[in-house]
Amino acid sequence: METYLRSCRGALQGHMKNSSGLLHVVLGNEACDMDSMVSALTFAYFLSKTLESGKAAVPVLNIPRAEFPLRSDSIFLLRETGLSQDYLLFRDEVDLHGLQQLAITLVDHNVLPEADCALEKAVVEVIDHHRLERAPSPSCSVTVETVGSCATLVTERIVQKTPEVLDQQVAQLLYGTIITDCINMAPEAGKVTPKDSQYAILLETRFPKLPPRSILFQSLQNAKFDVSGLTTEQMMLKDMKAISGGDLRLAISVIYMTLESFLQRQRLQQELCEFCHKHSYNLVVAMTISFINDKEPFRQLAVYSSSTLYRDEVSKALEKARNPNLDLSPMSSPYPDVKAYVQGNTLASRKKVLPIILDFLKDRERKMAQSGNLEDLELEDECIQDPSDSQQCCEDSALEEDSGVPPTPMNSLVEGCPLDNGLPKINAEVLVEKVSKIASEEDRPFDGQ
Repeated sequence: METYLRSCRGALQGHMKNSSGLLHVVLGNEACDMDSMVSALTFAYFLSKTLESGKAAVPVLNIPRAEFPLRSDSIFLLRETGLSQDYLLFRDEVDLHGLQQLAITLVDHNVLPEADCALEKAVVEVIDHHRLERAPSPSCSVTVETVGSCATLVTERIVQKTPEVLDQQVAQLLYGTIITDCINMAPEAGKVTPKDSQYAILLETRFPKLPPRSILFQSLQNAKFDVSGLTTEQMMLKDMKAISGGDLRLAISVIYMTLESFLQRQRLQQELCEFCHKHSYNLVVAMTISFINDKEPFRQLAVYSSSTLYRDEVSKALEKARNPNLDLSPMSSPYPDVKAYVQGNTLASRKKVLPIILDFLKDRERKMAQSGNLEDLELEDECIQDPSDSQQCCEDSALEEDSGVPPTPMNSLVEGCPLDNGLPKINAEVLVEKVSKIASEEDRPFDGQ
């Protein structure tokens, strides 16, 4: 494994220089958590052993290298496995859009973000454990199963196709990830499935020198929950996924402490505002997780936005969710821009909350397309814009109202937008005719009807 990872940068550079042969990139998701990282590394290693001559496979971690120090549990697992992070390739080091003869396998996600939609034609395979969002295609093989860890599905593929690929390092990467994602295989945490257990036991059996399960799990948990010294921005970026729809762009972050402790951070509201401004988000969902007796998960949730409309819309969607029911109970918040909840359904991780928000965004865009503008949507949902919102928001709303044109969707969640072909053509003659018609109607005497 170490020799392979050392060779990946050279394989990439050789492909960029000669553009000969196929380069197969295994790409994890934008959160780049341990599951995403390990699934990308191990599946690319598997491909490197099975691809035809003249083809190369490399893993790419879908974050800038500068953000990787925030993935403390991933760094710990690499170190314990005897692998250096110096061997890894990160997204800011690879121009995927500029590569020729490219094939992509997506692991731990099944839909490319909007910014990468041009890469869709290169996607040939998906291995994921989240809800399937992509449309079927004969050119893309899809393996999606709601197990606890994507690493379980990667382990299954390796065992079934080329079991000799499994060595001590590969096994330890996969094993550490599976037991972490499945909360030490504890049934009460609600994440482990029979398939996760099957392959965790298989790895333990084949590699008896693996660290004891409980010790490895606790070490990885300690590393993950160590947020000492991190800024609010770093805590948000540590385990974050971004989604968007229409005029809404959201960050959904897992925070590894209690919500009470998070809300007590000095200047939190200002730092959240600065975070949103810097990264172009207009709403943040913070999902905190801690553990009771180091075993039973305790979850809380907060929704932040400087816009009352956005904050109320997303909060209402989460409160009304039934698939699953989050069982949210309001709790006190020291900030008017933050809605805080205790999440009674402790089994609902971000993996299960994300589809709720995606469905809300799709429904919201549909309503916007039907109503024609945001003002009608606000009336339909009985939401009222907070008069304390910023001056800029008021100016933007006034411009939208004067233009009479619906806001352009920010992503491709809705197809066939009325504005896809540009704004309607209005020339001077048509404008004069419309004004004359309005004037003549105003001069017409009232007929009593």
